[in-house]
Amino acid sequence: MELTNLEIAIRLVLALILGGLIGLERESHGRPAGFRTHILVCVGSALVMLVSAYAFMGMETGREGGYDPGRIAAQVISGIGFLGAGTIMREGANIRGLTTAASLWSVAGIGLTIGAGFYFPALLATALVVLTLIFLNRVEWAYLSHKQEVLRVQAQDTPGQLAKVFTAMAEHDVNVVNVSLYTEAEGEVAVELAVEVPPKANRIQILDELVSTPGINRASFK
Repeated sequence: MELTNLEIAIRLVLALILGGLIGLERESHGRPAGFRTHILVCVGSALVMLVSAYAFMGMETGREGGYDPGRIAAQVISGIGFLGAGTIMREGANIRGLTTAASLWSVAGIGLTIGAGFYFPALLATALVVLTLIFLNRVEWAYLSHKQEVLRVQAQDTPGQLAKVFTAMAEHDVNVVNVSLYTEAEGEVAVELAVEVPPKANRIQILDELVSTPGINRASFK
């Protein structure tokens, strides 16, 4: 099968569009691999697939059955891992960028699929990836993950106040990640806590319990 220039153009432009759709979502979240990176990965993968599948057609490679159209294209899957690794960052105990690395890997697969001429799987895969990144992200934040927030508490500068705050947090399964102390007016201190709040925790109840604790004047989530 020989491809026309029109068919080649259609495949590369389609790779640009589908890769850009996924890249837009990553760009909107300020990820290190965004709009242009995803386009380049998808278009590059489609081009490699075109070269691998059609450029050497009819040539002998020393193997029975002629050339192997998957030999060059297979290197994209392993090679994209190096690019994906560059998007993964460690911040303390947290690791960021895994989703972006996975989206790059998915975009490379979509590009290969387009280059091979399988348009429907490429379109369907793009739709599924975009839905996963946009809508399932909301489900994850709402029901599966603990959100990190800043809780500010103003209390009297007397012994034991911080312990009371920690006790209230423990009763609501709130994980305290970091604590900062500031001196306010005379006899009063401000405590800012970086906390991970469970998805189903009632923030109003947490604040009411803190304010009703003797020695604590005010409490609010920033």
